[in-house]
Amino acid sequence: MTAAAERLADSIVAVRVEQLPARLGEIMQDVVLDVVGLCLAARGTDYVRAALAAATGSGDSTAIGHAMRFDCGQAAVINGMAAHGEDFDDTFEGGPIHAGAAIVPAVLAAAEEFGSEGSAILRGIVVGVETACRLSLVAPKRVHQAGFHPTAVLGTMGGAAAVGAMLGLGERQIVDAFGIAGSMASGIIEYLADGSWTKRLHPGWAAQSGIRAELLARQGFVGPTTVFEGTHGLFHGFARGAEGDYGKLTDGFGREWLAETIAFKPFACGTMTHPYIDCAIRLARRGIAMDAIEEIVCEVGEGTVHRLWEPLAQKQSPPNAYAAKFSSPFCIAAGFVLGDAGLAAFTEETVRDPRIRTLMARVRYVIDPDNPYPREFTGHIRAKLRSGEVIEERQPHLRGGAHEPLSRAAIEAKFFANAAFGGWDRTKAERARACVQGLFAGPVDLAALGE
Repeated sequence: MTAAAERLADSIVAVRVEQLPARLGEIMQDVVLDVVGLCLAARGTDYVRAALAAATGSGDSTAIGHAMRFDCGQAAVINGMAAHGEDFDDTFEGGPIHAGAAIVPAVLAAAEEFGSEGSAILRGIVVGVETACRLSLVAPKRVHQAGFHPTAVLGTMGGAAAVGAMLGLGERQIVDAFGIAGSMASGIIEYLADGSWTKRLHPGWAAQSGIRAELLARQGFVGPTTVFEGTHGLFHGFARGAEGDYGKLTDGFGREWLAETIAFKPFACGTMTHPYIDCAIRLARRGIAMDAIEEIVCEVGEGTVHRLWEPLAQKQSPPNAYAAKFSSPFCIAAGFVLGDAGLAAFTEETVRDPRIRTLMARVRYVIDPDNPYPREFTGHIRAKLRSGEVIEERQPHLRGGAHEPLSRAAIEAKFFANAAFGGWDRTKAERARACVQGLFAGPVDLAALGE
């Protein structure tokens, strides 16, 4: 039998930029713009400062929003971390997986290192995003259930695909790169215990690993061909079993593009909470007073419970602002009280806000066995008032996703808001947007993305 990596590599090599749908190219440009804006938003954060201080050496690759330049691996780590740091980056609903934060930093850093042209950059980003999204469908939910972060694990493989496609590697080299990347993939989700920073690192480490795997394969380093489905392969290690639908990975690759359905986040927190936040905002807009609410019960998908709802007492009292991003009770209460869940909603001050703390203590969940997660992200709130009245809000899909995509105007508005949040004035932000708009049209030049 032909291995999954061989079938995938064969499809990747066959991708031609001139045959890509125009709309797909536009969406990939939006993905890049979103990533750049998020890097700018995070440029002054403590975790990005720590990453910059820890970096050694120099090179030709840009750390977005900063004057320093690094070798391609270190730039990929910094930019991937910054893009994902506030959990405001794109997602793929079927996975879920954050493709842009792993793929774009890998491609941009490698493009600067090797002087790639715009068409090659587009090819790399398309292939990388598509590969990561498809991998997330092979064994849905199982990577998370095994205690790993799909973006970290599968993003490494997507990063390898992206850089290989951009550099024009052959089928055998890409297969070897997948095999090598399988030994570089990592990322546990123990950050959920205390709101520590490691999740932020995952896409950057995946981006760096994808680059390193491709560079090794380019020089003839050999990796296992059965890296995906093998007895000791990627899914055996990270999904507790090699069983999976590998047709999701390869069937129609190059003809049907899941990357066209990438979702852009309107809120800066865990994606699965977004429809619930929208429900909470609508509930507040009905004019219901917070003190009138006795309890809020949410119907949820079983696959979201261990990350966003349990331990419930801890989720009802997150220890810090980062932990709050993965607390459904906090996100729902913030949406109700603040009317939003953007960057400003996740601060140490809001975590201590007595209104939010009071309300999130009243939020709990029940598992809906018919919930379509992870195929669809839905929302539901049942508010029981002290008067005995019960009011419900439902949302059947993720706003910003395939069923209700954000407009390009909304994505650009998010970019400018993120740039301003990071301290860039409108003039500098306009130059950065122009750089992204021309990225796929000529030689790589990211000077406008540096400080």
